[in-house]
Amino acid sequence: MVVRRRWGWVGSERLKGYTRVMSNQTTPYPAPEFSLVDQNSERVSLSDFRGSWLVLYFYPKDDTPSCTTEACSLRDERDELTDLGAHVVGVSMDTPAQHEAFKAKYNLNFTLLSDPRREVIEKYDAWGKKMFGREGILRKTYIIDPEGHVRKVFGRVTSDGHGHQVVDELKNLQQ
Repeated sequence: MVVRRRWGWVGSERLKGYTRVMSNQTTPYPAPEFSLVDQNSERVSLSDFRGSWLVLYFYPKDDTPSCTTEACSLRDERDELTDLGAHVVGVSMDTPAQHEAFKAKYNLNFTLLSDPRREVIEKYDAWGKKMFGREGILRKTYIIDPEGHVRKVFGRVTSDGHGHQVVDELKNLQQ
């Protein structure tokens, strides 16, 4: 069945070529190393999170409607994520100053990393064709275990309620 929505086709072969499938690798697999600057221009690396769960999410741009909805959804689940031993980190191409303003405006309680050359974005397969053939950052979330292995990849993330979805999956992974 094909359902036509204002922003595209759902349930149709037409989406092929315009979206990316979740990572081709079978989980678990070693998470690609990264080292980027955060909203305070301080360097943050994957190794900083050894021994803790990490929710690493990639998003297109600060202070846009869907990205704000996704960030606020994760913000609102922060207490439960913390109780599960998880840190949340967002990555986009925005500058540290833009991240700082975005974080302050929406009271975000997690780290935002800047990847202006999209090196880490590409390592995590979060760059590719979007709707209408344009390339850009794909909305993806990775759950990385305390040993540094990717345990879950959310491809084509729906912004609204994503925080709750991450909490549920993290609980399942920890059972």
